[in-house]
Amino acid sequence: MVTETLNVALAQVNFVVGDLRGNLSRIESAVAAAKEQGAHLVVFPELALTGYPPEDLLYRPDLYATLEEMKTRLCELASDIALLVGYPENNGNSIFNVVGFFHNGRLEASYHKRMLPNYGVFDEKRYFTAGHEPVVITLREHRLGLLICEDLWSPEAARETREAGADILISINASPYEEYKLSQRMQVLSARCHETELPLVYVNAIGGQDELVFDGNSLVLDSKGELKVSLPHCSESLAVVGFRKREVLSKSLASEPELYEALYQALVLAVRDYVEKNGFRQVLLGLSGGIDSALTLAIAADALGADRVRAVMMPYNYTAQMSIDDAKAQADILGCKFDVVPIEPMVSSFLTQLAPLFSGTETDTTEENLQARCRGTLLMALSNKYGALVLTTGNKSELAVGYCTLYGDMCGGFAPIKDLPKTLVYALSRYRNQNGIVIPQRVIDRPPSAELAPDQKDEDSLPPYDMLDEIIDGYVERDMSVDDLVAQGYPAHRVKDVIKLIERNEYKRRQGAIGPKVTRRNFNKDRRMPITHAYLKTVLN
Repeated sequence: MVTETLNVALAQVNFVVGDLRGNLSRIESAVAAAKEQGAHLVVFPELALTGYPPEDLLYRPDLYATLEEMKTRLCELASDIALLVGYPENNGNSIFNVVGFFHNGRLEASYHKRMLPNYGVFDEKRYFTAGHEPVVITLREHRLGLLICEDLWSPEAARETREAGADILISINASPYEEYKLSQRMQVLSARCHETELPLVYVNAIGGQDELVFDGNSLVLDSKGELKVSLPHCSESLAVVGFRKREVLSKSLASEPELYEALYQALVLAVRDYVEKNGFRQVLLGLSGGIDSALTLAIAADALGADRVRAVMMPYNYTAQMSIDDAKAQADILGCKFDVVPIEPMVSSFLTQLAPLFSGTETDTTEENLQARCRGTLLMALSNKYGALVLTTGNKSELAVGYCTLYGDMCGGFAPIKDLPKTLVYALSRYRNQNGIVIPQRVIDRPPSAELAPDQKDEDSLPPYDMLDEIIDGYVERDMSVDDLVAQGYPAHRVKDVIKLIERNEYKRRQGAIGPKVTRRNFNKDRRMPITHAYLKTVLN
């Protein structure tokens, strides 16, 4: 009979990949806070000491020498409180993804992750060897079964852990955010609780890491799969939860954001962490008066504060006055630094120098792209001079079909909205304005245009965005065929034209800036296509 209460602290901490000593310091701070709240055990996310994912850092021998120093300090921390901390372990032949149980001043047990994800953004079989045995530890009369992330998505691992004698399941995780991910997690985790009839502690990573955003949303479910405790979305947090045997004694639910709020917060976190963790003082971007750069500016200002964001309007002969006015209006609303740098002299100089070489040719997209490349050159010059990170402003729809210019509007180091389809750009812009108007309504209402030619509209070159985004979603994210998409009601010629553009523009995407993954399948980590291939002959036959 269990008579003692077990107080478990869920430490939703923002770790930095590779910053082992800094991560140890973050662990020390969380442990101190947990002690003040009466915790007996502190649980940290997956690979907390190294940050997730460490990728090829895992191949470095010096990493493990430093980790041994860190584990010595964790043993010291565990003199009067227990810790569950994730780290990689190298035995000389294999690398394992481990959670260590530090208690009574020593490392008392360790569990090796058994289910290694190797799909989508995950490459764990490249690095890790799978464990084979369940591990159950005892603390204050409670039997705690240890799991790591993907293990929970397998009924087998949870079942075997229960059969090994667990009374409570504890899982450390680094589960990245994407649309609808929280509801998917809840379905899976609730199923594990129903199957095992055990409560579950689920501690998830928080923070931006290159293309990934970890959203937190750590939680505790009871043995019936009902939510008892939840931590905030995209925010560091620590909560202490009481247990007696299999009963959850606490109830505390963070507010659950709706879809657009959750997505917007994830993008803000991604920008903030990319800038902060890479040591940039400020960011800058080209503000065109269009919807994409307007949303990017809003995200940047919310992430960093307006004083660290610089917007540059670079008009040319085809730039409408309303574009200049709207760009200035938004910068004024947000309080960002705003510059206007006309590019006509630069473009004219290029055209003059190229005139002999272009003799006898017709004006085409070459001249349009010169405008974009002059703008890119200006932004990169400002970046070099002031040490500011350039944010690119392209969306997923444009990147999918190549409606963007290499070394022009694609210049920059981070692309906050690169995984947002155009229709979602509009939806998020409307959402953001619900919390105070920061994007002039005219920017949202006017037809989108690159303004690289007189009276140019995006739909001169592309299908309407509603249709384009649905075709892209079907082909890129769900692997639908031409016939599948035509059966959905899309014109065959539109489908084939879009697919041709998607496949022919992989080379552009490969050279573009990284940006946060928020959809089911993003370009780069999720969808990895060869640049040189002839599969179109098969697809379009």
